[in-house]
Amino acid sequence: MACRKRKKIAVNKADFSVDKEGEIIHFDAVFNAIHGTPGEDGKLQGYLDMLGIPYTSCGVDTSALSFNKFLCNRFISSFGIKTAASLSFLKDDKIDKNKVIKMLGLPIFVKPSGSGSSVGVSKVGNIRDFDGAVEKAFREDNRILIEEAIDGREIACGLVKNNNKIIVFPLTEIITQNDFFDYDAKYSGKKSKEITPADVSSKIETDIKATSSMLYRQMDCRGFVRFDYILTKTELYFLELNSIPGMTGASLIPQQAEAFGMTKKELFTMVVDNLFA
Repeated sequence: MACRKRKKIAVNKADFSVDKEGEIIHFDAVFNAIHGTPGEDGKLQGYLDMLGIPYTSCGVDTSALSFNKFLCNRFISSFGIKTAASLSFLKDDKIDKNKVIKMLGLPIFVKPSGSGSSVGVSKVGNIRDFDGAVEKAFREDNRILIEEAIDGREIACGLVKNNNKIIVFPLTEIITQNDFFDYDAKYSGKKSKEITPADVSSKIETDIKATSSMLYRQMDCRGFVRFDYILTKTELYFLELNSIPGMTGASLIPQQAEAFGMTKKELFTMVVDNLFA
């Protein structure tokens, strides 16, 4: 069967309407599923707030904070939650790689402070690769973060708010064939294995879910989000908050919702209905 060619319709940015063959269509709400900028960093939310159009995702403050890894780690640390030791640099800063490695050791992660889907992120195990990783990160943002690598298991916790009740989905452990859960591992469908529910003790499961629920409230999250952690033998380290997690066939939230007994249709319907409750 031949596919029909899709026609693009321009959006009137003055009021977020479209003109479809002379019919002006206004939208009651927006299902925000844009992973990365401008949907996950607060820009789109600010625009919709000015127009008074409700949307399903976290708001401006939450998304802007979570998208900036440097600022988000500082906020998370204020609650006594561990984060990896890190250094932050702006584009014009002089970076002494020998000093950085002396402070953080090897391997280290070099990442843009603001980016999604692990774009621009490198794991550096040799000083020879340091400069290239820094250049790669700066292509995505004018601030970068250099972090110590924490050796442990990567655990993801998805949550969604239904009216005033927070639903916490089963945990997922991410096991990747690559050096870390990078863009290739996330979207190729062949380089990672996601185990839901994660094989952790009931105490660890309770601790992760309780921590995530607390952060969901403190960060004023809305809709569905995902908190990622590194679990060592003795500690839990915060990795990042995905304020608008991916919703592709390879994404974690749909897997977690299914393990919880909720279809993707039920999940999407719930967050839309909450806008008008």
